[in-house]
Amino acid sequence: MASSSRDPRITDISDEAVRGTCDDASLCKRYAVNVGYWQDPYIEHFVRLPKERKAPEISRGYYARVQGVGHLLKAFLHKTQCNCQIINLGAGMDTLFWKLKDENLLPRKYFEVDFPSIVTRKIHTIKSKPPLSKPIMESHSGESLLIDAHSLDSSRYSIIGADLRDLPKLEENLKKCDMDPCLPTLLMAECVLIYMTHEHSTCLLKWVADMFRTAMFINYEQVNMADRFGQIMIENLQSRQCSLVGVEDCRSLDTQKARFLLNGWETANAADMVQVYRSLPPDDIKRIETLEFLDEKELLEQLMQHYCLCWATKDSSHLGLAEISL
Repeated sequence: MASSSRDPRITDISDEAVRGTCDDASLCKRYAVNVGYWQDPYIEHFVRLPKERKAPEISRGYYARVQGVGHLLKAFLHKTQCNCQIINLGAGMDTLFWKLKDENLLPRKYFEVDFPSIVTRKIHTIKSKPPLSKPIMESHSGESLLIDAHSLDSSRYSIIGADLRDLPKLEENLKKCDMDPCLPTLLMAECVLIYMTHEHSTCLLKWVADMFRTAMFINYEQVNMADRFGQIMIENLQSRQCSLVGVEDCRSLDTQKARFLLNGWETANAADMVQVYRSLPPDDIKRIETLEFLDEKELLEQLMQHYCLCWATKDSSHLGLAEISL
């Protein structure tokens, strides 16, 4: 948790602003899905279609993010033949569990972790929407499914309300839901670590490296934040009381990789979203670029230069995780 030397009122305001970014991301994804960038029949149950039009740059950026993360994730599932577990940190209203089930790519167990208030909303939505609750029941076996306001635990899917800064409590909650440290484990974090102090995110990455013998971590977040464009991004978020307290690890692709290599990981790779976008299949790029007219490509390029994908591995099982690339 936040150290006692910090004013808890400031922490509460900042945490509330971070929770607000969950809604921003959900709205942007819902809009992009509605325009036709990618298919997601589940997101409409979590968020209403926004009334205002989103800029094409935003939708293309989210498309690259979803495709890039998905590519790395599916490569991990292929290497492990789905004999693994996934832990989605700061998952928000993410719909990946349902999409993986549709594709017959569910891991042995899929975990989501987020603030208890976000988890409460998500569980309430799942309980009230049969298209969300039915697939969970279909994949469940064994004893009765456990569900309360702050957690859901079935044999294949768990949602846990926790604070990533409180690692003993996080570990306790995950183990209660049958997390297996011996199983190859994929961890995902999208725009999460930057809202944690350097000390807290370092402890988290080290805890993961110590906990799992075979693991991969996919991190999507800001990069190149030391230049003028990056400063403007920081100022815009600060105006909404949202402090990027972990920004020092986002100075460059090298600092993004270093945080893993210094904390128990064997390999680390990173690419900005311009590189990720260019790595996508040409037919896909051609298709999405016809969906909306983009007047100013320079802004898209600038935005994509300030976000990145970083993925790190440790592979005691010799599954070939180090070979995974874009």
